[in-house]
Order: sequence, then structure tokens, then C-alpha cells
Amino acid sequence: MQYIQVTFSFTEVQDYQKDLLIDELANIGYNTFEDTSEGFDAFVDLDHFNEQALKEVMTQLDGELEYTYNVTEIAAENWNEEWEKNFEPLIIDDQCYVRATFHQPQPQYKYEIVIDPKMAFGTGHHQTTTMMMQYILSTDVKDKVVLDMGCGTGILAILASKREAKMLTAIDNDDVCYESTLENSLLNNITNITAFCGGKEVIPDTVFDIILANINRNILLDQISRYAEVLKGNGSIFFSGFYESPDLEMITEACKEFGINYVSHKKIGEWVAAHFIKG
Repeated sequence: MQYIQVTFSFTEVQDYQKDLLIDELANIGYNTFEDTSEGFDAFVDLDHFNEQALKEVMTQLDGELEYTYNVTEIAAENWNEEWEKNFEPLIIDDQCYVRATFHQPQPQYKYEIVIDPKMAFGTGHHQTTTMMMQYILSTDVKDKVVLDMGCGTGILAILASKREAKMLTAIDNDDVCYESTLENSLLNNITNITAFCGGKEVIPDTVFDIILANINRNILLDQISRYAEVLKGNGSIFFSGFYESPDLEMITEACKEFGINYVSHKKIGEWVAAHFIKG
């Protein structure tokens, strides 16, 4: 598969400005981002690349930032080589060690996850994934039925499985993410994850105890009604992929319509993860 790499360079940029741009790019199909010394690189598969949509996003920055960007078509294997050079192991809350296949195991940690992203979002390094993993580590998921929406690499479902969730469904609308979830499940000897490629239309009519949804605000708003249909009473939803203002209030209000109530949230930088419970 071919990919588009867009390299962004800024004369001067604040972290929150980069985060806002990344969020807008995610809304138009970009699913992998890498920081660079001058800005960041964004990746989207060739079939989903829309140059006009990119120009419209960048027009919003005119007058606010001095920037340049370059568009390059690359092969997947070239991206994977670059990723291998830059990927560093990650430790979450001194409990979970996330590594690639070429890193040495660290058995002193309670949970170890081996991830090969293959262009799929979710190695734990992004703030939203980190916060969702923190929620999983602090939540009783044993014997629970769990849905992971926007699963990316499958990292959240894999961690929930390692914490003894009974049955997991992982869904992403990107076929690369779907394949990545299957491969990473095998890498981690996980056998209780069922993966689907698609959106809310492929969510099975299962009663879920817990829903994990790390996507973006607009998709979450569109899918909340379906989450409400399959989430059991008193079940939990953990959302991420958005900002505190105005996103959290918008999601909270949308959830109220379906009897899903805000409990708490956490924040890293400008990114937010939030816990809701269905009444």
C-alpha cells in the first residue's frame, strides 16, 4: 500500500497549535503523526488523500502561523523502517511496558505489550492513548465484555485482555488498523479479540460492560446513539481524542440525551479523556 507523508515546518509554534492542527488532519483521514525538530509529519493512505481538503485545513492557519508543508508519496516499507529508527519503549503508570518486536522484554512490569503499528494509530505515545491506558489500568475489567472503537493497533483491547477482560470486540474503519489489530493480537498471544473493519454499522448487537472510544469529537458525536444501544445499564464509556473546550461539553450534552452521564476526566496538554456511565 502507498501512503502520503505531509511534512509540516513552523517558524514558531505552540504545542496546543500543533494539537489543534493534528485534530483537524485526523478529521480528514490522517491517522499517524510523528514529531520532528521543525514540526511534525502526518501520514494518510493514498486512497484517502484529498489535496483540496488539506489546503482548506491549512487556510485556517493563514495569519496565525508561519509554516510550510511538503507532500511526498512513500511506500509502507519505507515508513516502517523510519518508524523502527524512532520508536522508543513506553512505560505507563509503572505497570505497563509497551515495546516493539526489536526491543528486549522487561519482565519486571506487570503487563507487557508488543506493538507493530504498520501505519496504524496507537502505540501509547500519544496523550490520548496514554490516558485511555491509564483508565484501563485503574478500572476493574476482569470478566467484562469490552468494545474498542477506533482500535488502531489494538493496543487498548490488548491491555484490557491482559487485565482479564472476558471478550473483546475491536473496530476500525481503516483496513490497515484492522490488519494491525489482528497481527498485534497474535504477537501478544491474545485469543479473545474479535476485529471488524468498519464504523458504527459493524458494532454487533452484544451487550457491552465497557466501551473504549479514542477517535475524535465529530465521530464520537455521530456514534454515541449506537453506543447507548449496546452499553449495559451502569456500564462505562471511556472517551478520548478531543479537547476540553468546547469538545467535552458537547460530548457531555450529547450523552445526556441517551442517559449516559459524565463522571470525570483527565487531561494531558490540551487532550482530554473522560469517563461516563450509563444510568
